[in-house]
Amino acid sequence: MDSPWLVVGLGNPGPDYAATRHNVGQMVLDELAERGRLSFKTHKTNATVAEGRLAPGGPRFILAKPNTFMNVSGGPVAQLLRFYSLEPSQLIVVHDEIDIPFDTIKLKSGGGHGGHNGVRDVTSAIGTGDFTRVRVGVGRPPGSQGAADHVLKGFSAAERKTLPMLLSDAADAVEQIAADGLTAAQLRFHTAR
Repeated sequence: MDSPWLVVGLGNPGPDYAATRHNVGQMVLDELAERGRLSFKTHKTNATVAEGRLAPGGPRFILAKPNTFMNVSGGPVAQLLRFYSLEPSQLIVVHDEIDIPFDTIKLKSGGGHGGHNGVRDVTSAIGTGDFTRVRVGVGRPPGSQGAADHVLKGFSAAERKTLPMLLSDAADAVEQIAADGLTAAQLRFHTAR
């Protein structure tokens, strides 16, 4: 009954990528860890991990950031599931999504990878796409800019003003999925604000 949720924030390692759109999943994990006063520590699964409850009596979380680049995130995720004896149904992956407008969150379980290489690698490594995703909108690239260039750049000045609220909303979505289920969270976050 008190089995934990594994929440994985996808991104790229190192300070050069820390503030880019591609690392928004890891930024959401930082927000969650701050809420629970949890600290990330090096883990044998090639990830940094923070464990605990965000609120007294609330769900238990294992927050994990793979130490690998986005496109090879699957290995650490598969290792984490094995290490903690968890099923993919107990996995929430938080990642950037260019097909969703900035400052928008979409939640889903299962389905394809939608061209997201991190999600593709996780699906391949764990053998199924049946896990929950918190898709954080970073918007389409402007003009003729390529998608890879867009996600590896930082947020604009205007976006940075809104970013804390977006990260907070995504963290709220993770907490609500764990506490009340995906459908309840979708009803809240898919409704126009």
